[in-house]
Amino acid sequence: MAEKTLEEKIWDELRLCFDYEIPVNIVDLGLVYSVRLNDLDGGGKEAVIEMTFTSAMCPMADTIKRDVERRVGSVEGIKKVTLQIVWDPPWDVSRMSEAAKLQLGML
Repeated sequence: MAEKTLEEKIWDELRLCFDYEIPVNIVDLGLVYSVRLNDLDGGGKEAVIEMTFTSAMCPMADTIKRDVERRVGSVEGIKKVTLQIVWDPPWDVSRMSEAAKLQLGML
């Protein structure tokens, strides 16, 4: 089996981040819109994570952001993590994976 790419390793770490009000990871909830990698001067990579929250008033937003920064920052080769919180397009339940919907009894 081939070794995972750096981007795959980042997605794996993101799947370990949860919205603690909803016991589903942020990837399956559809909160992560994209992962980009940029080369840094002096070596290493910057991971740019574009994500949102289920609402602008999410009480767990700071906790989730810290968790994402910590987990993604722990991936070998990542020297910087930049979170871009976006509200357009807005999150809705259609962004959730089938697994998340099943876990939350929505199917």
